[in-house]
Amino acid sequence: MMKRILPHPALSAMLLVVWLLMANRVSVGGIVLGALLALVLPKFTEPFWPDRPRVRFGRALLGYLVIVLYDIVVANFHVARLILFRRNRDLRSRWLVIPVDLTTPEAITVLAATISLTPGTVSADVSADGGYLLVHALDAPDPEAEIARIKTRYEAPLRRIFA
Repeated sequence: MMKRILPHPALSAMLLVVWLLMANRVSVGGIVLGALLALVLPKFTEPFWPDRPRVRFGRALLGYLVIVLYDIVVANFHVARLILFRRNRDLRSRWLVIPVDLTTPEAITVLAATISLTPGTVSADVSADGGYLLVHALDAPDPEAEIARIKTRYEAPLRRIFA
């Protein structure tokens, strides 16, 4: 019964939160309209989600979010220091080809988005089979170390989250 009403509970919760954030205030009408959208939209989009990803909410996801937020803050300062105190010719920008062990498209998308959210790196392409990510790094003196960092810091937790 509950699955018929809420086919995608996480999506419904996210839609409600995004609606309230877009409204920029919490009111009874905003909550009612947001809840209505959160119930109706997943029901209409259910046929487009035949293989719904299994996401583990909990300690693994919370730990991943903390790591990503920390890395975003640190990378902002690192990129600012690079821009302010280094000359362009001293930057060692590189294209990195990162082998991906994740299997679901949603997990690969989250990995690519995480890399792009972190200042100094941007995901440029995903191979057709989803086995490789092409990433541009603003300053990567040791490309192998950068690839290993991405795999251990982001990909390994995502394998636990999208198990």
